[in-house]
Amino acid sequence: MSDRWFAETLYADFQQSFKIEEVLYEGRTGFQDIVVFQTERFGRILALDGVIQTTEADEFCYHEMIVHVPVVAHGDAKNILIIGGGDGGALREALKHPVDRVTMIELDETVVRLCEEHMPSLSAGAFNHPRTDLRFMDGIKFVSETDEKFDVIIVDSTDPIGPGKVLFTEAFYANCARCLTEKGILITQSGVTWMQPDEARGTFQRMNNIFADADFFITQVPTYGAGFMTLGWGCHSETPRATPREEITRRVDTLALDTRYYNAAIHAGAFALPGYIEALKKPA
Repeated sequence: MSDRWFAETLYADFQQSFKIEEVLYEGRTGFQDIVVFQTERFGRILALDGVIQTTEADEFCYHEMIVHVPVVAHGDAKNILIIGGGDGGALREALKHPVDRVTMIELDETVVRLCEEHMPSLSAGAFNHPRTDLRFMDGIKFVSETDEKFDVIIVDSTDPIGPGKVLFTEAFYANCARCLTEKGILITQSGVTWMQPDEARGTFQRMNNIFADADFFITQVPTYGAGFMTLGWGCHSETPRATPREEITRRVDTLALDTRYYNAAIHAGAFALPGYIEALKKPA
């Protein structure tokens, strides 16, 4: 990070930079480097280990899709688990649904506290909501040991580097599958597919080994540069993803969700994949 620009370090041969108006926090936790800085175009930005995680301006493009697609498709989710998601955006969106409880497992408490302080609009009070069960612990350990069952599990992780690497293994996905109810759904952050095809391909192969229904759906997040982001889908039942569009529309209308990206038409279209992403589901 120079005096004026933050240059992301995710790729060796491609880089995006953000002009800094003010650095609000820069430091290191026991797990990762953290920077929070102000920009004119994207508002406040959170970066971990040199990689952009979220921005105030476009976070809804990610958080709405990672939550509402599985929860609306399920149709009767009462118990949701979020692994990661320290900025609070996924938790905020999950609480828009009439669920009994949202359990959030976050490894790094410092991320939560810094986002509460410097980017409060992302969580919008969700960390203190009465239906929130926030626990600071290892998500790998939690799903390997818990006897709790969840209707939807959302893995809102960093890329498979640093502390997020273990959240992309088949053993982890298998433990998540064990924690799901009969038609439970697992959703995983699976990378910007044009730049990270191996991440998406590996996610699908591992999901396909475990679940009756495995697939991708897509979203577009401006600050996740160079193409569509894929979100991995794994479900014990083929029924939720096959929910007719008319029923999805009815559910969305009934919920009256306050969203800026997600709607019933986007839900239906999100599973229509460009050819280069569809091809990643075939054996290499």
